[in-house]
Amino acid sequence: LPWTLSIDGSSNLKGSGAGVVLEGPDGVLMEQSLRFAFKASNNQAEYEALLAGMKLAKEMEVQELKAQSDSQL
Repeated sequence: LPWTLSIDGSSNLKGSGAGVVLEGPDGVLMEQSLRFAFKASNNQAEYEALLAGMKLAKEMEVQELKAQSDSQL
């Protein structure tokens, strides 16, 4: 069964960041919040969240991953 990676990025005048949730088939949850030290658009923040989530999945030795996002890219 695949793991599920849910991501969401955001950006406003105060900065940008993202949230990452990695859920295993047995219900285990790994959560990460990111605040970027650089200006990023909403789309850039979503992309950075995807990269961070995939890195986390690799560290967890996930073999199959399904990513979901509200991004329209």
